Amino acid sequence: MFESLSDRLGNVFDSLRGRGALKEDEVRAAMREVRIALLEADVALPVVRRFIDKVTEAAIGQEVLRSVTPGQQVVKIVNDALVEMLGGEDGAAQAKLDLEAKPPVIVMMVGLQGSGKTTSTAKIAKRLKETEGKKVLMASLDVNRPAAQEQLAVLGEQAGVATLPIIAGQQPVEIANRAMQAAKLQSFDVLMLDTAGRLHVDEALMAEMKAVAAVATPKEVLLVVDALTGQDAVNVAQSFTGEVPLTGVVLTRMDGDARGGAALSMRAVTGKPIKFAGTGEKLDAIEPFVPSRVANRILGMGDIVSMVEKAAASVKEEDAERLAKKMAAGKFDLDDLRMQLQQMTKMGGLGAIAGMMPGMKKAKAAMAQSGMDDRVLLRMDAIISSMTAKERANPALLNAKRKKRVASGSGTQVQDVNKVLKMHQEMSKAMKQIKKMGGLKGLGALFGKGGMDAAMPGLGGPGLGGPGLGGGMGGLPPDLANLLGKK
Repeated sequence: MFESLSDRLGNVFDSLRGRGALKEDEVRAAMREVRIALLEADVALPVVRRFIDKVTEAAIGQEVLRSVTPGQQVVKIVNDALVEMLGGEDGAAQAKLDLEAKPPVIVMMVGLQGSGKTTSTAKIAKRLKETEGKKVLMASLDVNRPAAQEQLAVLGEQAGVATLPIIAGQQPVEIANRAMQAAKLQSFDVLMLDTAGRLHVDEALMAEMKAVAAVATPKEVLLVVDALTGQDAVNVAQSFTGEVPLTGVVLTRMDGDARGGAALSMRAVTGKPIKFAGTGEKLDAIEPFVPSRVANRILGMGDIVSMVEKAAASVKEEDAERLAKKMAAGKFDLDDLRMQLQQMTKMGGLGAIAGMMPGMKKAKAAMAQSGMDDRVLLRMDAIISSMTAKERANPALLNAKRKKRVASGSGTQVQDVNKVLKMHQEMSKAMKQIKKMGGLKGLGALFGKGGMDAAMPGLGGPGLGGPGLGGGMGGLPPDLANLLGKK
């Protein structure tokens, strides 16, 4: 997300960072470029004007022009202004659902047809169940769209979340009443009401929303909008804001929105916080919308916190403990390498990981140009899977004949098998270095002292970027392209 805007702003700030001092006209010229970049990203004009005026006023101040690093000072000012535009420093707290009430707490989902409302309902319900331990009941109030209620029931099965049984002929208010009774009787913590959508905002839709809201008195009313619709998404949000007591916004298809105008305009125009961002079709492809993290991604500063959270969610505790013991002993076999590759896939693949690491924007583009996509990870996993248990535990057994058999079994070439073995060798060396440094305790002493880069170049670290994805967070190691190969 935000690729186009991030690239434009990156070019502007690269030109500023390289200068020892900045003149006022240089700052104003840079702000004109930022203004154009925001408008091209489909950010609302009034929002752009307020943003540029505020940033320009701060950026031409004496503390910037006389600063030792004026270019970086300007980037800091823009970053702070972006955070404020997206919701402010307390945006992380605002992004949380308010569930502090007598259960069942009711969350009402509203939006236009096709915005991803039903899928978002299931995603949030699954997240509440898994991350907050809530017992959630979902109920579909959409009696207009064919099979809408059945769709939520199917998603509920996939997410492991209960759904209200379907009774033909009931109207939305009746379904809402039945859902509230069922939630109380069965001691559910949260009740999520998936309301009907329309192709456009009309009086019938608003009347139905108001009637359901009056009966259910929801604690949260979340508007689901499609980020790809740009300013139309903002207009829809404005229409709903005047009619229904919205408490927040869910932006879907953020993974496909390279411009980001809807996200940047939404908070400023509606005054409502963006609670969640949908980042894919899978039920776990949703994340809290935290302004500071989003601003960091836009300015190419990465998002290590989100990457660590994704890693924590994708790694089984027993696997992490087993790998930690092997690291402490300086051991690392091909089963461990396969686990790392699978973890990278669960975290979103090479592109997603690179996009969350500081200084990796150019490396990410280079990866795309060289054909290093997620199929590389799948191919490497297939190669390791074609080996016997003994070969994975002891790669030295892989002579020329065995390599040929592995290549044939995985549909690859012998040179591809050699690349996987070379990656394993590099990781094994890193594990031995960890042992020499005193194991995990010695490794921990390096963090924050600048020792990580010098000690282990090219090691992203288990549970973070996977094998060979770090270069001390400064970029991809030179030989990564050779290790991973091309399509």
